[in-house]
Formats: sequence, structure tokens, C-alpha cells
Amino acid sequence: MKESDLYPPLKKYLEAQNYGVKGEVQDCDVVAIRGEEIPVIVELKLVLNLQVILQAVDRLALSPIVYVGVPEKCKSLKRHRKQMIKLLKMLGIGLITIAPEGRAGNVDIVLDPGEYKPRKSKHRQQRLLREFSERVGDPNLGGMDKRKGRMTAYRQRALAIAHFLKKHGPAKASQVASALQDPKSRELMYNNVYGWFDNPSRGVYDLSPKGQEEILLWAKVD
Repeated sequence: MKESDLYPPLKKYLEAQNYGVKGEVQDCDVVAIRGEEIPVIVELKLVLNLQVILQAVDRLALSPIVYVGVPEKCKSLKRHRKQMIKLLKMLGIGLITIAPEGRAGNVDIVLDPGEYKPRKSKHRQQRLLREFSERVGDPNLGGMDKRKGRMTAYRQRALAIAHFLKKHGPAKASQVASALQDPKSRELMYNNVYGWFDNPSRGVYDLSPKGQEEILLWAKVD
């Protein structure tokens, strides 16, 4: 498939809406004009990548109505659809998918250009602030590989409990909570997210073999 294969079905679609359509006008892949309305510009690309997004941003100097047009089966769009649409929204750029083969040229307007108004998440912001305030020190390098695991406030609390049990042996949840001044220690050991704790008897917790092994991989909490 060539980029030019996307043009005929798009031209047909726009002409059906009474647009006059011409290709390759002043570096724009497609320009459509209807009466005295603002021109519509479409940049065609087989792959939705940074290059075509930068081209579309440049076209905003010519018209506020700019679209990126890609094949319906565009792999980069399918892999990162949510993120790509969010980025285009932020830039005020529209998105069109085109199927030039087998379906008489199907055109789908996925996103119209418009002013970006992000929906704020108070809950996520509160989680961010809580994690920042509860985390001890600055144990992570910004930009580190997240697959290797990050030191979170929750993991720091779990490590503090694990080191206490390693040093003192099996203990009641109330003892752990008192010694570490962490009233939610019992809840953390009971939930046992990392599998670091055993519960040998009612109300008593100990470090599991997995805990013995894995706490060595993490820096000791001060």
C-alpha cells in the first residue's frame, strides 16, 4: 500500500459532503474547502508516528482544522490507540482511518480537532501526594526500568516489618505495630501482597522463606 492509495476514498468521502478537494497543495497532502468555511487539511501516512504528528502541528499555522489520515489497519495505532488519541487531543488534531481496499473505501472519523480540556482525577492526584509524603527518602532513580520494581511507601513498610521479624523472630501483630509505630502492620501482614509473611498461629506472624530471600534484594530501610 502507498500513501496515495488513501487519497481516492478520502476525496470521495469529502466530496460527498460538498467539499472541493485537491491533493498536494502547498505541502499539504489533502486540502478540502466548502464555500467560505475554514479549510480542512489532512496529512496522510501509513504509520502513525512522530513525523506525521509534527507535520500536522505545522499545518495548524494554516488552519485550525487538521487531521491525520492513516490506514484502518495501522499497526502503530492499534498498539497505542489510547495514548495516540490522547496526544492528538492535546494537540487539537483530528484522526481519520481509511480502508482503501475490499470495502469500497471506508472512511471513519475517529477524532475531530478541538480544544483539549483534560479531565482531572482528584483521586489519582491524592494517591500521588500520599505516596510522595509517605515514602521515606528518595530510593528510586527517575527514569529507572519499572520492570525491575520500584521502592514504594508500601514496600518500605513491608521491608521494615520483614527486617523486624528477621531480627526478633515470630511476633504478635500488636508487637510489630507497637515497635514500628505502624498501626496498619497487621493488615499489611495479613494481606501478604508479596508473600513475605507466614502466619504460624493466631495473631502471630513470621518471615516466610520467600521473604528471607527477597528482602536481601532491597536496600534496608533506615
